[in-house]
Amino acid sequence: MNKKLKEVLSTSLYLLIVLVLTFLIVTYVGQRTKVIGSSMEPMLTDGDNLIVDKISYRFEDPKRFDIIVFPFRYAEKTYYIKRIIGLPGETIYIDEEGTIYIDGKVLEESYGKEVIIDPGRAYEPVTLGEDEYFVMGDNRNNSSDSRDPVVGNIHQDEFIGKAWMRIWPLKKMGMIKHQ
Repeated sequence: MNKKLKEVLSTSLYLLIVLVLTFLIVTYVGQRTKVIGSSMEPMLTDGDNLIVDKISYRFEDPKRFDIIVFPFRYAEKTYYIKRIIGLPGETIYIDEEGTIYIDGKVLEESYGKEVIIDPGRAYEPVTLGEDEYFVMGDNRNNSSDSRDPVVGNIHQDEFIGKAWMRIWPLKKMGMIKHQ
């Protein structure tokens, strides 16, 4: 083989390896996503860019207060980012004062930005199936989440992954706090 052909083959092989590795990482390990809207304020704000960890839930179960990304069922290329509030088998209820109850006990949490005005479908107790999660945005009165029948309960196989790191804006760059 002449030198030029070896060089072309070497470069082509290098590019092929880079493309395959990039595909594998984006498909199975991590993905960039952008926050659109204010439903997760003050934790995440409109325009934040995140890396979503797509591999953790293959090895561990989702936990209460994890921030997850999942596709909206009724619109292509639309993704929601919300916090897990209810776990499989639990019953969630929100009373008229906006207090969240899990299996009859008040949920001790500090993520809600304000008192819930509209409990939505959680005004009546919502019992989750064995693979269902109840999710809510931190900006409780400006969030389309599991309280809305259009979103409803989320199944784990719908999860794209867990918000892992904020990469933009640079001044807020860092790991995402879940617990």
